[in-house]
Amino acid sequence: MVRAVVGANWGDEGKGKITDMLGETSDIIVRFQGGSNAGHTIVNDYGKFALHILPSGVFYNHTTSIIGNGVAFSIPALFQEVNEIVKKGVPKPKILVSDRAQIVMPYHILFDQYEEERLGGKSFGSTKSGIAPFYSDKYSKIGFQVSELFDEELLVEKVERVCELKNVILEHLYHKPPIDKIELLDTLHEYGEMVKPYVCDTAAYLQEAIKQGKNILLEGQLGTLKDPDFGIYPMVTSSSTLASYGAIGAGIPPYEIKEIITVVKAYSSAVGAGEFVSEIFGDEADELRKRGGDGGEFGATTGRPRRMGWFDAVASRYGCKMQGATQAVITVLDVLGYLDEIPVCVGYEIDGQVTKDFPTTTKLKKAKPVYKVLPGWKTDIRGIKKYEDLPQNCRAYIEFIEKELEVPVKMVSNGPKRSDIILR
Repeated sequence: MVRAVVGANWGDEGKGKITDMLGETSDIIVRFQGGSNAGHTIVNDYGKFALHILPSGVFYNHTTSIIGNGVAFSIPALFQEVNEIVKKGVPKPKILVSDRAQIVMPYHILFDQYEEERLGGKSFGSTKSGIAPFYSDKYSKIGFQVSELFDEELLVEKVERVCELKNVILEHLYHKPPIDKIELLDTLHEYGEMVKPYVCDTAAYLQEAIKQGKNILLEGQLGTLKDPDFGIYPMVTSSSTLASYGAIGAGIPPYEIKEIITVVKAYSSAVGAGEFVSEIFGDEADELRKRGGDGGEFGATTGRPRRMGWFDAVASRYGCKMQGATQAVITVLDVLGYLDEIPVCVGYEIDGQVTKDFPTTTKLKKAKPVYKVLPGWKTDIRGIKKYEDLPQNCRAYIEFIEKELEVPVKMVSNGPKRSDIILR
């Protein structure tokens, strides 16, 4: 059976913990898109980890972790991460890498930095991990596929072609030093040596695993609102964040994805620029940021303070719809225990009209939040294991969100640990 864990919003919804938890009953966990530009924070018996490229199920002995063909694959980042977790006592994970995955090159990271510098105040708030330049090259057909690392003639010819193109831009647009061809070729040889033992046809491997009835978990990165088609374009990522892309990014038939577990936060947060209707500021935001997540709301990859807001039912319902959610999970519910009242954004006012539908970015720029205020529960709910043991106002909040989402809420997370979860 194939399940996907994806985000409904801007990312940072707490998917890592849910993947880590569902990893217990999974045989294979697949990262299907994105790169090391966003992270998952995981707290388990080994300690606290921020993973960026490794799937969140690497902490189990019985799982195989796959870097799918849809991933922006940074080879040094993968090995650095493996070394970091092994150093902390985690058994060395079993990893397979798709021979069709494409590689984030050192120059992708430089181009990302140079472009943000060039744009100045109009920048996209990139994490500068090389993701947009990587996907641009993939679709311009000048990317390096993992399988190409083992064909010397092709590598030499391609390095020549790529450097010719890139060096013109480096010199004339960015006024930066050119790429050294010999150095680049050496790097690619090094990458080949590093990754060789793990490379295989992961699509064939997964299709065979499906036949054998194995449990497969697809792990998405970021959330619906960062999708290049359905998100807050252009302040989006460069690969599709939707569960349906999981079929492409892993190389499996779309009809095999039976469950789509979509994660929403009990409030809103976002890293980076872009429209964010229910955003709050000042002391109110600082207080929520300080209490939020595990040790505060700061990006797992960048360490940037996250922008904070109240739960946005318009964006979250849309997020669930576009993911094709079969169930929703509410995370970090325990954080809201300090509030007397909790506002929920239930509509957007645009040009004097209230809508419950999520609009395109040009209209979103004009949207003002319409709030419904719910009573808080003013108590710490960490450690509660049964839904019926939650305070009445807390259950009312969950049920209100569930009604707004139009998707059953099957799990509620009330703390950072793997065990802090309430099943409904």
